[in-house]
Amino acid sequence: MKKSSTATTTMSLPTSPTISAHTITSSKISLSSTKTITSGRSSRTIGSLLKKKKSDLELESILDKAKFYTSLCLGTTAILSVFAFLFLIPFVVDPAISTIIADYDPVPVTCIVIGHIYAEGIRNCSWSSCREGCTSSLTKCHQLYVNYTRIPYSEWEKNPRELDKVQWDVSYTKFLINSEGCGYPPTTNCSVFARQYGYSHIGEPFPCYYSRAYPEVVIGRYSWDNTLYHLILSLMIPNALFAISIGVLSYWYCPCCDKACNKSSSRVYAEKFPSKEEIVNCMNCKPEKSLSLSTF
Repeated sequence: MKKSSTATTTMSLPTSPTISAHTITSSKISLSSTKTITSGRSSRTIGSLLKKKKSDLELESILDKAKFYTSLCLGTTAILSVFAFLFLIPFVVDPAISTIIADYDPVPVTCIVIGHIYAEGIRNCSWSSCREGCTSSLTKCHQLYVNYTRIPYSEWEKNPRELDKVQWDVSYTKFLINSEGCGYPPTTNCSVFARQYGYSHIGEPFPCYYSRAYPEVVIGRYSWDNTLYHLILSLMIPNALFAISIGVLSYWYCPCCDKACNKSSSRVYAEKFPSKEEIVNCMNCKPEKSLSLSTF
């Protein structure tokens, strides 16, 4: 009886399940396939990241080249604008300012040439009514003298007067082609100027402009609009190009300008110290540094 009970007890114990070889093989295959899929995905991700990084580097190199060539052009523009302004001062700015100061009457009055002298040699040419080149020496000169009356030339044409009975406001004064008495071809041709007003045209009335500030100064060409137009262009264009070029270059390459435009002084000072999140993370990772960080 004892033996039977023992055998019964032994048979009643649970037995451990056995794992078949087929199950183990299938699990290995599934694990290997999972690893293969994961590795494939990771390789694809890495490949896409590398392509993106490469495209970013190419774009950055293109932007750097564009910035370099743009900076080169801006620097050249700034230098040329300075030389252009220095060149325009004696040829455009100074004559325009002297013309404005002379305050010529915009309404042409009536003049007649009473004397025409043609001379050669530096000693004989102390002045000239016309000179081709404002910096050239006078070796040949045309000297014209005129009388003028403040009667507008438009009224003179409508109602001509006898020259002997006219009361001239200024007599025997120098006549100049413009306010400076000089110019450059093709706008200024002294031979044509002399034939137009001198020689056989002596004593013929023609329109001229006198200076209200200096009544003895009489010129043959004057336009307030053109004078002001050329003065504004000669002042604005070179200075505007210089200011824009220097401003862009300063913004790109000057550290002080970059800090002033992008950062405030308080933020620059605060960035020298760690933030609260950095202090908490450091204290959790390394408690021994909590004492040194608690001072912040």
